[in-house]
Amino acid sequence: AAAAAAVQWPRDGTPHDPGAWLVRVASRRLLDGVRADRARSAREERLGRAVPDDGWTSPSAEQPPRSPEQDTLQLALLCCHPSLSRPSQVALTLRSVTGLGVQQIAAAFLVPERTLTQRLTRARATLRAAGARFSMPSPAELPARVGAVLDVCHLTFNEGYTRSSGDQLVDALLAEEAIALVRRLRRALPDHDEVAGLLALVLLTHARTPARTDARGDLVPLAEQDRTRWDHDLVAEGIALLERVLPRGPVGRYQLQAAIAAVHAEAAGAEQTDWEQIRVLYEMLERIAPGPAVTLNKAVAVGMARGAEHGLAVVEPLLEQESMRHHHRTHAVRAHLLERAGRVAEAADSYRQAARLTASTPEQRYLNARLRRLDGAR
Repeated sequence: AAAAAAVQWPRDGTPHDPGAWLVRVASRRLLDGVRADRARSAREERLGRAVPDDGWTSPSAEQPPRSPEQDTLQLALLCCHPSLSRPSQVALTLRSVTGLGVQQIAAAFLVPERTLTQRLTRARATLRAAGARFSMPSPAELPARVGAVLDVCHLTFNEGYTRSSGDQLVDALLAEEAIALVRRLRRALPDHDEVAGLLALVLLTHARTPARTDARGDLVPLAEQDRTRWDHDLVAEGIALLERVLPRGPVGRYQLQAAIAAVHAEAAGAEQTDWEQIRVLYEMLERIAPGPAVTLNKAVAVGMARGAEHGLAVVEPLLEQESMRHHHRTHAVRAHLLERAGRVAEAADSYRQAARLTASTPEQRYLNARLRRLDGAR
């Protein structure tokens, strides 16, 4: 709670009763942690007993036990109720099914925790008012719900791949649970190209995990990773999936993100990365799935392909958006581009701001190390 206060109070203002705020937030975090631990323990116990079953029906005396991925997938499909908006479907499912806490979900949506809590409260009220009954979707309803479930899987994986807070960069178990869920969805919908695209994306991304931290647990950026430590079996599987689905079209956002990950994966080293191809792919992604996170990633690609000043021109408008102005990664990307442009003093200020805003200890250590290196060079 004290760490959250250090980030939120300078941004949002000191609460009227700081002591009560700390107690309330600490209590909520404790409960979130207990719920997440219980949910994970239950999934692990089911995994130990599981017999794979690809059916959608409820178990009967004649059927073998369902796998934990099947249980989670069915719950996710139930929670993505059509009476809710897509963001509310995803937020409620993340909270109710995957065990993510309010802080983690708020970080995924780039909104304050208070806003996310209000969104969850409204979603529950909407379901009650609609008299919603939770039953498996009909074939006609399935496509819309699958899209929301894909978002749930992606955001769950992202939280496992890079934790939004805490002293560890990676929650490998959470990332692997998300991958298992996407594999289950792929088995159920083998002809759904966006399901294949998301599976390719998470495999290609997760392949980097062994090289993302050093012996002390500190973050190693992509450009400095030892690519011989990447999981090349996952890389090969992800690329093979892409090669099957990309030619069929139309291409969705998860396929495009997977294609970007594949360009990184196929480069022998950071210097050999085809940044111009990545820039073009981000331009395509921004057209079909616009959003500040996509724009921020595009800024990196533009900066690497066309020059740091061009990348900065993409970043600067994001600082006019409140959510991105208070997001550490906006300032981290800006700092990186300013450093490449030789604007050392400004880069130092941005690294300092990024380190102040992040709730992840490994990311904070990395940003402070970059800051110290710049200060030493001046």
